[in-house]
Amino acid sequence: MATQDTVTQLRAAIRKLLVVLDNTDPALAARARAALARDDDYATAGKPPCDWDDPAAREALVDELVHDALAALAVIDGAELTVLARDAAGLLALVAGQDVAEGDDGVLRIVRGVARDRVISTVDPEARHGHKSRNRRFDGYKTHASIDPDSELIDEVVATPANVSDRDVVEDLLAPSAGDEDKPEVVGDSAYADGATRQRLGEAGYRIRAKVPPARNAGGRFPKDRFSIDLAAGTVTCPANQTASISASRGGGGKANFAPHCATCPLRPDCTTARTGRSVTIHRYEDLLAVARAEQVTPEWAEAYRGDRPIVERKIAHFVRRMWGGRKARCRGLTRISTDVDTRAGALNLARLAVLGVTWSGGSWTMAGA
Repeated sequence: MATQDTVTQLRAAIRKLLVVLDNTDPALAARARAALARDDDYATAGKPPCDWDDPAAREALVDELVHDALAALAVIDGAELTVLARDAAGLLALVAGQDVAEGDDGVLRIVRGVARDRVISTVDPEARHGHKSRNRRFDGYKTHASIDPDSELIDEVVATPANVSDRDVVEDLLAPSAGDEDKPEVVGDSAYADGATRQRLGEAGYRIRAKVPPARNAGGRFPKDRFSIDLAAGTVTCPANQTASISASRGGGGKANFAPHCATCPLRPDCTTARTGRSVTIHRYEDLLAVARAEQVTPEWAEAYRGDRPIVERKIAHFVRRMWGGRKARCRGLTRISTDVDTRAGALNLARLAVLGVTWSGGSWTMAGA
């Protein structure tokens, strides 16, 4: 699918609505066209002519396109529309409002920043921006998978738009085993290591083995783990052996403020550059994260984590590289993407079963040597 900028999306969405109305209600389509102010028949795809080097010309174009979009929507407001027409109108309304805002002079301009759930293409309105890290970004969809490290079979796959966090679908990945009395240990990377996920999985009866990222200080000064946190006493002790009480915050957690001690502290240059002194934020799930950090430094935890992680990573590599399309989706829309990843996972599992010696014979599955 094509990732589109604001101008392309506006024009494509107007064009899409007009095409749908042409096929479903020609009279309404004619009234919508009559309401458009731009000298543009919206008959072709792509961007309209514009002096793109001229900021004023670009602003004028955006303003005109948005006003055309609003004019077309005003004409069809209250009309009896087909499902396709309603979908096209909804897409146009979304595109017309997600990237622009009206200035003090009444001109509609593209705003700075990106809307949280921004539609990135009128070709596939369900696709979204995603990122693996701050510098690795992608557009489209994301596949989440749960894998049994013993058999190396894929238990479950879930497709989502690219902007959905890994931890938001963890319950869907574990759903097949939700009724088991002896629930499996969940092993995952740091995306599943946050306190809220640990709390949810713990309440559901799961034990989670996921690495909590180490505490860091961007300026190279004392990180949070250099401070001794006593949740029972409600205090935090700094590297200079000064103690501050934790002030509770709304919604959980709190903050320990060392400002009274920082003014004359000899360790201040190694601790903070803030004029008001150092403070330490206490997470809402600080107790769970503290237990996890203590566990993950033990040899037993590290050995178990290293034992399972490579198996899962290898299976993900098989899914990406050995199946058709690799990292490229072969279709559009979340429903079709979901069907595609289910099919990929099934094909990989059949291949794995063959390696394990499982065959279909006489109306049942059998394993060699069993």
